[in-house]
Amino acid sequence: MADFHANAQLVKGSPPWARRIAYNVQIRAIQATLTTIDWLGWFSRTSANAPNIVKTYNLRGHLPVRYVVSTNSRRLGFEFPFPRSVCISKSFPSGSRADQRCSIFLPASYEAGSSKPLPTLFTIHGGGFCIGSSQDDDAWNRSFSDTHSVLVIALNYSKAPAAPFPTGLDDLVSLYHAALDDESLPIDKANGGLVAICGFSAGGNLSLGLSQRLLQSDHCTCYPRAAISVYGALDLSRSPEAKISTRQYKTDASLGSPRTSARDLLLDMAPLFDWSYLPLGQDLRDPLVSPGPCADADDLPPHVFIIASELDMLAKESLECATRLARARGGSGISDADSEIACCGRSEPGKPGELELEDRRFAWQETFPDGSVRWLLVPDVLHGFDSLPMRERVGDKETMKDAELKTEAYCKLLGDWLLNTVFDA
Repeated sequence: MADFHANAQLVKGSPPWARRIAYNVQIRAIQATLTTIDWLGWFSRTSANAPNIVKTYNLRGHLPVRYVVSTNSRRLGFEFPFPRSVCISKSFPSGSRADQRCSIFLPASYEAGSSKPLPTLFTIHGGGFCIGSSQDDDAWNRSFSDTHSVLVIALNYSKAPAAPFPTGLDDLVSLYHAALDDESLPIDKANGGLVAICGFSAGGNLSLGLSQRLLQSDHCTCYPRAAISVYGALDLSRSPEAKISTRQYKTDASLGSPRTSARDLLLDMAPLFDWSYLPLGQDLRDPLVSPGPCADADDLPPHVFIIASELDMLAKESLECATRLARARGGSGISDADSEIACCGRSEPGKPGELELEDRRFAWQETFPDGSVRWLLVPDVLHGFDSLPMRERVGDKETMKDAELKTEAYCKLLGDWLLNTVFDA
């Protein structure tokens, strides 16, 4: 294995005071702007993806939870004062902030009056631990729930710098338990439960962190069977400048300008996010901070799926994580020769709209008696390629179409893996 962590930091240092002031002003301005955009977005959201029910749990303060049922909601027995949206409040004892939201999606196929429990996927949105909300993943969650007939519960969390590590993780633990305790939700909790956790970007980090917290607890009533990281920020001990050297770049004009850019989308924002999220003196090798290189395989669910974007400075740490976990469980992961290659993937473009499932640089799965580890590198896509808001911001027509097709393809792969490998065990 390549010594990917040769330049890893051990503890979080402090930048000069002038930079700290600049970071503080910058992140709060970004948050204020995005909060306004998020609020205005409620009036222009597409009915196909918009949540129908909002439910509030009184957790560590006040954490609203949004339920999303099919647009054919009257078939489910719900009577709404207006066509597609309703708010319901419910309090649970526990202990966070009033600006949190969490969406819950029931599949369109779920029949009114049914008592049948559903396999459940908890999702955690990205945003550098500082921005974003569960609303950002509505299109992904709605599609995944309807396509695979699973209950999707999109968790939210408090944002840094007002709520640095581990506050957001504490929020997720509380919401996870509240959802499990809510008897109105058809979560399949029999025989240990059919539950998995999936996170995107910063949410990928948090999905592995949440999984560790739950598996280390004696009070969890339903442990996750699988953890999924999608282009996750899994190693916060490495600086953004160090990670950029492992990023794959492509110059083929057929890919379009966003994908042939010589600068990574995350590079400018990563130092700001890291400064906001990590307290001064924080141990960067804490498994809850850098689960990629540091989490014990025994502290994670039996099944782990690591997904990465090829044109992303976070891809290498995802590959390193998948290989390390596979080897810890008796597998091999990627070969030593391939692990010595600095960048994930290849310099040439692949076929538009298609995954690479026969090339171990892009895909492999290792199965063990009590679990599995799976790796998928989505070719020729940028960080956030499966996010509708992200595609609309940075993609040209060809880039957006390619991302849509590959999102559909990897979601099918993920859904089949959950239903036929994880939940069928």
